[in-house]
Amino acid sequence: MEKSQVRRIEPKEARRRMDAGKAILVCAYESDEKFQYAQLEGAESLNHFRARLPDIPKEQEIIFYCA
Repeated sequence: MEKSQVRRIEPKEARRRMDAGKAILVCAYESDEKFQYAQLEGAESLNHFRARLPDIPKEQEIIFYCA
């Protein structure tokens, strides 16, 4: 089993990957209130992400952020 690598990327690269449909942007805050405060365009909440996790392909790139 291959371990996933976590690495930082620049905001422009995150936007490019999202716009190309290659990545999902997820706010890492568990609180929906904090998500509303720190929500970036196109991002989804951690709670929403967790709810749909079983339907997300394992090879899907996921970008987490916190502000």
